[in-house]
Amino acid sequence: MKSSGGRMGRAWRSAAAASVVLVSALVVGCTSAPNPTPPPVPTTPIMNTPTPTTTTSVPLTPLQPSGTPRTIQSGLKAPWSMLRLPSGSTLVSERDSGLIREILPDGGSIRDVGTVPGVVHAGEGGLLGLAAPKPLYEGSDPEFVYAYLTTASDNRVVRMKLGGVPGIYRLGPPEKILTGIPKANIHNGGRIAFGPDGMLYITTGDASGHDNAQSLDSLGGKILRLTPTGDVPADNPFPGSPIYSYGHRNPQGLAWDSHGTLWASEFGQNTWDELNIITPGADYGWPIVEGIAHNAKFTDPVYQWRTSDASPSGITIVNDTIFMAGLGGKRLWSIYPTSGGAPVRAIASYVNTLGRLRDVMAVGHDTLWLLTNNTDGRGTPRSGDDRISAVRLSPLDG
Repeated sequence: MKSSGGRMGRAWRSAAAASVVLVSALVVGCTSAPNPTPPPVPTTPIMNTPTPTTTTSVPLTPLQPSGTPRTIQSGLKAPWSMLRLPSGSTLVSERDSGLIREILPDGGSIRDVGTVPGVVHAGEGGLLGLAAPKPLYEGSDPEFVYAYLTTASDNRVVRMKLGGVPGIYRLGPPEKILTGIPKANIHNGGRIAFGPDGMLYITTGDASGHDNAQSLDSLGGKILRLTPTGDVPADNPFPGSPIYSYGHRNPQGLAWDSHGTLWASEFGQNTWDELNIITPGADYGWPIVEGIAHNAKFTDPVYQWRTSDASPSGITIVNDTIFMAGLGGKRLWSIYPTSGGAPVRAIASYVNTLGRLRDVMAVGHDTLWLLTNNTDGRGTPRSGDDRISAVRLSPLDG
């Protein structure tokens, strides 16, 4: 593993080597993915009950998508992530080409910002997540745009200076933030987001190497946490390590609610997809368990879906309502938590209306943008695909 300027270097490897002892008992004899016996299909939602991170005294009105999706932009090629800028422009990553495109504030105009150097597309790899920290001044643009990408040797996170204004945005050369994340044709993770604490959170897949997820000496199958410059925060759960949680298969959604709770969506293998509340230092069980296991060694998801109903990717939260894009499920899920924790209930919308959904983004407090992924090699493209569609949000009925 390498990192920008070698900041994590020996310190991380030493800490990781010591920490891996903590989980060795869990992985002895588990050199390949087991075939766990799935629990029975629930007739009511199965949930765990992690404690909310913080509390809020102001209840927020639950929301639901409503109306017919309206096309904002079409003709995208294997898009993966959307990033809304304070100016009203939206940046979109295209996985296969490594291209970042700008949808101007008017919503109807689109242009190429530039290609991220070093992107090597193979299978599910390429240019994946985009993120930006909170700007220094309200209403101003962030100084940097961050990107998660697959190269010839690894997955990594870089940042690029953002220059210009809407219609003439440009990106500076990439600066390495974190390198050495395992890559493969499948299970590359790739979602990045800045939390309310100002830290950078990164989802990584197990890169089809199932042992990665349980190993604290690997960056695969994890949620990572770094400072914006790529250093390890002093309050991370494993001293000197970027690892924030582990035992993940292929998480691709990150978002925080008003209580400060971090939610993550995760692809299962053949049986259960997951929605998890992320607790620092927790083990989410993969590949030893998939879905809810009721095993005290692992943290269970708060909700699970059959993989044909979800295959979840991006999530966003508005008024403490979680909206989750479904790829294989070809639908949008609206998820209603209680006080930043479990139990939750989930309602599906737009089933088979748009095809595979890769990402969902809030535009203000009354609109969602839905990003399709029908041209990624696994979908069935429709005329105009891929596209971004807008739907309105309204108070939940009942």
